[in-house]
Amino acid sequence: MKRTLLAALMAADVATGFVAPVAVAAEAPPTKLSRYQAGYHHFKIGDVEVAALSDGTLPIPTLKLLTNARPGEVASRLADTHQTTDVDASVNAYLIRAGGRLILLDAGTGELYGPTLNKLEASLRAAGVTPEQITDILITHIHTDHTGGLMDGKRMVFPNATVHLEQKEVAYWLNPQNRARAPEAARKYFDEASAKVQPYVDAGKVKTFSGATTLFAGIRSIAAPGHTPGHTFYALESKGEKLVFWGDLVHVAEVQMPNPGVTIVFDVDPKAAAATRRQAFADAVRNRYWVAADHVSFPGVGHLRRDGSGYRWIPMSYVNDHHEAK
Repeated sequence: MKRTLLAALMAADVATGFVAPVAVAAEAPPTKLSRYQAGYHHFKIGDVEVAALSDGTLPIPTLKLLTNARPGEVASRLADTHQTTDVDASVNAYLIRAGGRLILLDAGTGELYGPTLNKLEASLRAAGVTPEQITDILITHIHTDHTGGLMDGKRMVFPNATVHLEQKEVAYWLNPQNRARAPEAARKYFDEASAKVQPYVDAGKVKTFSGATTLFAGIRSIAAPGHTPGHTFYALESKGEKLVFWGDLVHVAEVQMPNPGVTIVFDVDPKAAAATRRQAFADAVRNRYWVAADHVSFPGVGHLRRDGSGYRWIPMSYVNDHHEAK
């Protein structure tokens, strides 16, 4: 019998309006492959070198997680792409080499989500970088599939990095009052946020910003609320090229791109998340820039194009043109 790992479901406290993940006990899925896959993919945006990094994949039961879909829509759209409703979702992060800095976009899951994940450190090393070399980490939001990899037990995985966070994320997830108002089953997610992010706060390694902010030359933040209160995109621009890192704008591309109104139970504010998604999709098509998403099939980089009333994903072409200088 096929087993599925439910990383989390969402629970709502009507009295407070709070929404947060709630764990569901389930056995981890069997590993489908007996060999490791390549966990990194290099490309350039203008003069800037970027690498997509895989933290692994996670089977998710889309029929239980996706919301605001028409009856039969999820299964039908996935069948059109030769998939069942249990989708293997990628967990991606990205590395930017710019201006002498090594900048990581999100930090993976760590040990929190089972044996098919927690591969980010290995992928990073395979790409030729050690965690100690990372100078900065840009976090799209504090959900622990994006911050779980910051800590390995009590050890800082990235001891020399400054962690950049939208202040609304820090105020939301590291606030004891919000934890106290949360349903009992949801409090573990505040505890995980505290375990994974608070040590960097305590060490003076977290730098907050608010809304649209230039963080480095050619790299800026873009407010993208809905999925979480401080969910943030990051835009990278060089030599007329642009890439926007979308974080969790999309969870199941095969469904949400043709119908951006489909939401997911992880959204703190589903209506705002859907509105942000519609706006982001339209802007990416209108301005023809690259996008990178944490849960689009690895390496998660491509363009969008209009397709009827919705959109279609056009993945970046694979290029392997490295040659040794003579």
